[in-house]
Amino acid sequence: MNENWLNLTGRTIIVTGGNSGIGKHISQELSENGANVVVADLSVETGEGDGVYNIRTDVTSVKSINDMVEEAVKKFGKVDVLVNNAGINIPRLLVDVYSDERQYEVDEAAFDKMTAVNQKGIVFTTQAVVRDMVKNKTEGVIINISSESGMEGSVGQSLYSATKGATNSYTRSWAKELGKLGIKVVGVAPGINEKTGLTTPEYNAALAYTRNISVDQLDTGYEKSIPLGRVGKLDEIAYLVAFLASEKSAYISGTTINISGGKSRG
Repeated sequence: MNENWLNLTGRTIIVTGGNSGIGKHISQELSENGANVVVADLSVETGEGDGVYNIRTDVTSVKSINDMVEEAVKKFGKVDVLVNNAGINIPRLLVDVYSDERQYEVDEAAFDKMTAVNQKGIVFTTQAVVRDMVKNKTEGVIINISSESGMEGSVGQSLYSATKGATNSYTRSWAKELGKLGIKVVGVAPGINEKTGLTTPEYNAALAYTRNISVDQLDTGYEKSIPLGRVGKLDEIAYLVAFLASEKSAYISGTTINISGGKSRG
């Protein structure tokens, strides 16, 4: 068996939001496969990390994004792959029919925050990276982390679902724009996964409220709704991203791949 089958050694890969959750598993998997991994995250300080190079980045700031890409190129020469992973999910009902307090109803702050991170961030990070790819004539890869909810919708998560629907549209459009330059663009859409450090009690309380169930009920019924009978492992998402970052997936572009254990509408 070829232990270096993916041949990612020496490739420079930026992972936004790569210091926690799915992003951390992606960063670790890419690093273990020999890639030069740049973790662009608001929660790190710029410098060498555990097998990665950290660059403190605010993906809602175009200047911060451009500075990050400039720093990554200065460090490694060019960028081969971008993983647009940074994202935020704030459960909200369009109209709160359960209470007059409207604590978990769509408001301007939630709309602006999710749009800024999940859409503005992906657009301008991709723009900065593609500019470098064009300059260096790099036949690179853009991997957009989407969500099953971007195709299927989700109760209490309409804003989040809409930003992920936009992510899918960016993936298709950019694949058509950039294909002639040798740059492929592909999406990854996880479904329900094992818990991460980002799954806070506050998040669970909000999600349960929007669905009019108790927090305890959030973790039930997966064996019925997911054909494979279990939630996804974060490493399984990382394995898919590593494959898509490699030359072994060179003809996959313009599509978003569901990784949800068979779960979909119906």
